[in-house]
Amino acid sequence: MADGTRPRTVAALSDAIAARLARGVDSPMEEAREILAGLHDAPRSWSMLHAADAVTDILIDAAEDAADKRLAGAPMAYAVGRAAFRHLFLHVDERVLIPRPETEELVTLALPHITPGSTVVDVGTGSGAIALALAQESSAGRVIGTDLSAGAVEVAEMNARAVLQQEYARTEFLQGNLLEPVTDERIDVIVSNPPYIAVGERQQLPDAVKLWEPEMALFGGGDGLTLIRLLVEQAGRRLSAGGILLMEIDARRGAQTLALLSSWLWRDAQLLPDVFGRDRFVIGRRTTATVTSPAGSEARTSAALLQ
Repeated sequence: MADGTRPRTVAALSDAIAARLARGVDSPMEEAREILAGLHDAPRSWSMLHAADAVTDILIDAAEDAADKRLAGAPMAYAVGRAAFRHLFLHVDERVLIPRPETEELVTLALPHITPGSTVVDVGTGSGAIALALAQESSAGRVIGTDLSAGAVEVAEMNARAVLQQEYARTEFLQGNLLEPVTDERIDVIVSNPPYIAVGERQQLPDAVKLWEPEMALFGGGDGLTLIRLLVEQAGRRLSAGGILLMEIDARRGAQTLALLSSWLWRDAQLLPDVFGRDRFVIGRRTTATVTSPAGSEARTSAALLQ
């Protein structure tokens, strides 16, 4: 946009961005307003409430860049680089999964199980959404987020610097596979939204997901349960007695996932529905027994679990 034609007010910028988007989206003005709102961590009505406000070159450039990303097919969260999660506004980009509303329910379910001073681990933290929400809203003493992706850890750390306050739980992010980077002897609560889509289901996904979001955060092996199996095995060895494992799962595999927590190591395992009544979460409590058994279940290797 040439300097002489650059908009001077929010209303003019909304019109300019809508005209830019008209080449490739169905509702250009709605999306223009959503872009401006997203860039300000504000409701969609922001551009109408601030219609007469002057705009800066930085805002114009950011809005144009976001519009071009939308025209290229990027999800809105990636286009503006922001996503809302519970009480937080977080940076997101193609290195991390976009936080979903149903995952907010995972935080709600975890909160009653976190007592003062608890150590909580968010496995597959991505943007850090779950870990940061729990650090903000719970009485945990320590919250650790892990992710195999170095890029995801960078995003989570960026978000932590932006949203954490001194009174929140001590929070850190570690790179590594599932629980492997956590060296602490005691873990009280493990929360995870692990990859749970089967590789063969890729073509069933919307383009905005399969073409943009990181495959590492989406796919859980041939049956969608590979990483969940391994996490259940690791959690059985690492949780303190009475500790909680809580996972978001594929509703189509609720019974299969619940069966993974049917061993002697777990009690009170159950499926929990989301707000739409789908089997979206599974929870189990580690028994108070020591992690040994005549069958030597603790000695099973990761390779065996991945078969």
